[in-house]
Amino acid sequence: MSTPVEPAETETALARRYRLELDMGTTAAPVWAIVPGVQEFDPSVEPTTQKSATYEDEGWDDNTVTELAWTIEMTLLHRCHPETKAFNPAQEKLRLAGESFGTASAVHVRWYDREGRDEAYEGRALVQWDPDGGATDDLDSIGVTLTGKGAKTKITNPLAGGGA
Repeated sequence: MSTPVEPAETETALARRYRLELDMGTTAAPVWAIVPGVQEFDPSVEPTTQKSATYEDEGWDDNTVTELAWTIEMTLLHRCHPETKAFNPAQEKLRLAGESFGTASAVHVRWYDREGRDEAYEGRALVQWDPDGGATDDLDSIGVTLTGKGAKTKITNPLAGGGA
């Protein structure tokens, strides 16, 4: 029996390694804009499973993944321009999608590792925009959930080889 080699990966990645971008374009060619103010970012994929046990399994349970669903749950600090007080256009597009029906309720997003690692995806998503409210001394924060509309697609990280 061999002795395993100690792993060379000894540093812990930071949760703030993600960047989210929103397609602000109105044509087929994406026009990407950074969504600012991300305070928490939680991408996930949840499988749907169906029981697939048969007599041959001799009483042991068996399941098969039949569907995958992706979501991104995040908290945003609501950003506005220091002089005009206008809210950030990318955040506004998310808000408006969260208050719409049909095709207007979906956005095109991409998210990736800000240090250029291989983890990078894009997809279309429905938006849930949920202001947190708060007391007089709180910041204006928003709970946002992006619910995948179809597959998330692996892409080349736009920062591959460099980082930001």
